[in-house]
Amino acid sequence: MSKPSEARTADPFDGRPPTSHERMTGEPWDASYQDGPAPWDTGRPQPAMVRLAAEGRITGTVLDAGCGTGENALHVAAELGLPVLGVDVAATAIAVAQEKAAERGLAAEFAVADALRLADLGRTFTTVLDCGLLHTFDGDERAEYVASLAAVTEPGGTLYVLCFSDQGSDTGPHPVGEEELRAVFAAGGWEVADVRPERVQTRFHGADGAPAWLATVKRI
Repeated sequence: MSKPSEARTADPFDGRPPTSHERMTGEPWDASYQDGPAPWDTGRPQPAMVRLAAEGRITGTVLDAGCGTGENALHVAAELGLPVLGVDVAATAIAVAQEKAAERGLAAEFAVADALRLADLGRTFTTVLDCGLLHTFDGDERAEYVASLAAVTEPGGTLYVLCFSDQGSDTGPHPVGEEELRAVFAAGGWEVADVRPERVQTRFHGADGAPAWLATVKRI
């Protein structure tokens, strides 16, 4: 019989249920980072997040949910000097993000965490960023994820969601309709303040990126 530690090592999902995306691909999210940059890892913060920061719309304590290798969180730390925590289920991505923070002399924190269990962080945040995470979940998971976000977003706090849109050509995987996006926040103490067309950069789309939505969601 295997020892418990060996069993955990043999489990690529570290004891958690695989998400719908992981079931579809047959691999954990961490595998995306083990052989070079992931398709969504451009090595730069997303332009939409840079703009939000420049406009002063990112404030207080900040959580970057599904942070990948940390470029958005690092931008917030560097340009705004705000306390920021980036979390991702992919340990390889978090290790890279921590190395970047150390190399750049930034105080951004990074930790391995399950986005569907954010309450386990034991912390709350004024601003939450989601760049490309919500659209990876299926319908049931989205409701669970939204509840998880609610547990860590302060009343009156703001969530910014950047996700693939179903509008236009050359859409990304897992595109989301505007009404679908609004509906997921219809319950559970959220108000969708704004949804507008945006672009999201990937390594496999052109310079203009892929069609996206940028949603501003308020925690009631």
